[in-house]
Amino acid sequence: MSLTVLAPQANVVSAHRGGPVAARWTPPLDADGLMRLLEAVKAWTPLDVEAIFTDLDTAIGYIVEAGTSEGTAAPEAPTVELVDRLCGHLIRLSDIAGADRKDPPTKVMVVLIERGQSVREEHAPDCQRGVVARARRLAFALSDLVDALIEAQIIREGA
Repeated sequence: MSLTVLAPQANVVSAHRGGPVAARWTPPLDADGLMRLLEAVKAWTPLDVEAIFTDLDTAIGYIVEAGTSEGTAAPEAPTVELVDRLCGHLIRLSDIAGADRKDPPTKVMVVLIERGQSVREEHAPDCQRGVVARARRLAFALSDLVDALIEAQIIREGA
């Protein structure tokens, strides 16, 4: 059998003759937008839930253990660096809670996000007692938000 027998004799695909035409595709980002996206991806770090729990233990654990009457030594007091990390955790988890436009945060999450934001915006205290109190308020707001996000299966414990 020769190849000419298998080849069609006429053009089988008809040319466009006034029917609907698909719109020409345009990329969602230009070159600058792609570069910004690339830099954001390079700077991205995965969510470390264990680090959040460690900071919560440091902040809340200090408050609980410092109030005991046992002869155990009190752990190191929360520092400004810990407060900064707690604020960073709150910001990141607030962003995660509101990131999905199809599944917006629940009313409870919105309240927790607003509570965390108000604590973050408080004036930074000058004394150690104030730092401990602020760390405690941040930790409790963060803990509640983490619980809500885990319950909604937005983040996983130990992820």
